[in-house]
Amino acid sequence: MNIKVIFGMKLKRFREESGLSPAEFADRTGLSPSYVNEIEKGKKYPKAEKIARMAEALGKSYDDLVSIKLGQDLTSLEGFLNSSLLADFPFELFGISIPDIVGVMTRSPNEASALIKALVEIANQYDLTVEHFFRAALRSYQESNDNYFEEIEQAVDQFAREHNLSSDEAPSLTWLENAIKTIYGYQIDEETLSRTDNLSHYRSVWLGPDNPKLLINSRLTDAQKKFVLAREIGYQAMGIKDRAITSAPDQVDSFEQVLNDFRASYFAGALLINSGRIRVDLKEFFKRPTWDADAFINLIEKYDVTPEIFFYRLSELIPQFFGIKLHFLRFNSDGNDYSLVKQLNQSRVSIPSGVSLNEHYCRRWLSIRLLKELDQKLKQGNHTSVVSGAQVSQFVDSADSKFLCIGLARPLSLNSSVTSSVIIGFRYDKELEKTVKFARDKKIRSISINETCERCRLTSEECAERAAPPSLYEQFKGRENRRHELSQLLNNGRSVMRKTTVP
Repeated sequence: MNIKVIFGMKLKRFREESGLSPAEFADRTGLSPSYVNEIEKGKKYPKAEKIARMAEALGKSYDDLVSIKLGQDLTSLEGFLNSSLLADFPFELFGISIPDIVGVMTRSPNEASALIKALVEIANQYDLTVEHFFRAALRSYQESNDNYFEEIEQAVDQFAREHNLSSDEAPSLTWLENAIKTIYGYQIDEETLSRTDNLSHYRSVWLGPDNPKLLINSRLTDAQKKFVLAREIGYQAMGIKDRAITSAPDQVDSFEQVLNDFRASYFAGALLINSGRIRVDLKEFFKRPTWDADAFINLIEKYDVTPEIFFYRLSELIPQFFGIKLHFLRFNSDGNDYSLVKQLNQSRVSIPSGVSLNEHYCRRWLSIRLLKELDQKLKQGNHTSVVSGAQVSQFVDSADSKFLCIGLARPLSLNSSVTSSVIIGFRYDKELEKTVKFARDKKIRSISINETCERCRLTSEECAERAAPPSLYEQFKGRENRRHELSQLLNNGRSVMRKTTVP
């Protein structure tokens, strides 16, 4: 494909440099204008004798045309054409084909090259890799489908039926271990990872496909081990080949791998938390007139899964079956450092998101508030495993961005010095109050939030949680004031000119 595209770009450039229209060039070479157009769009590659006729008509050598090197001004475009991003990015998920992209590039190669060069510079500045683009594409794909995938739900139901798995209770760790061994012939090793320093941060490593062996970190909780095993069953049950071999891959080779890892994880969550069962429990929980943190923790414990898996399962089912738009956030904390490690926005309105590397996330978000509460308890010697809470959050100066958030924070099992919080935020409206009765609970704290301290107009007196000065807000306000004064100056100048020109 790249050879066709590069040939078409070079042909178009040489033709335009010769001052020939497509029709004139076609007439000189004995080719049809439509065929020339197809070649210039990168859709067709001519035979050698036709290339020779083209070269003669353009006053170029045969090698000038067939060389796969573009001019120096198009080097960034050449790099893009040969990159894994173009080859592997799932354009089809967004209704775009690679020929569509190529068509834009071949129509205006200089402009396309300049745009790609600018994007590369931005990516380098923010340390973005091809993996970031793949993961962003996956998030967009999930959000456009409300993070609900019927075909995977059906695959789970089929697996459960075939192996007589009851929907009334979650599969146990013993059941999953037996299933992976007897159905798929796996060996399980829980010793190697925990005693190998360089591998001890992995939750699991898959060695296969022949005589498959699964290395599981012995320091994982039983709930975490269950997910690892259930995900492995997902890979096998859905016949997935292109996949990561580690729990947190150090390298992403293709979008197909990213998508398949997501599909296996979705399968695992659906296997551990039966759709029909959790929907009944959620319906009952949403009937509560007041928020009850203990009851919510008990609900999670009933399913014997990690809070992250439970919350993520809610993000799959609540929009689909309860009609509530929501967002999902997961933060990690190491001291006073807070990092957003996972996000999903299905609410279609502004939510806390990834921003500039040097900014401070708003400390009023429920995610961070729970992490701070957990940190205080741990410092006081209270080794409570989890802290749960609810909060109504509304962006400063934005009436449309209001959420009811519920969440939980806990220490990580593989690194107890790091804590993690996970929340879902329901878009707040009258329909939410009808479905989730405790949304009207007056005891739930209501608070104004913003993306970062640097972007927030609230003063230190208004916000005791501020972690940095409002530097970006002041810059934005300064530019706004300058535009306003400049506009006034221009209007006054025009008014004076009109008066002086009146006879």
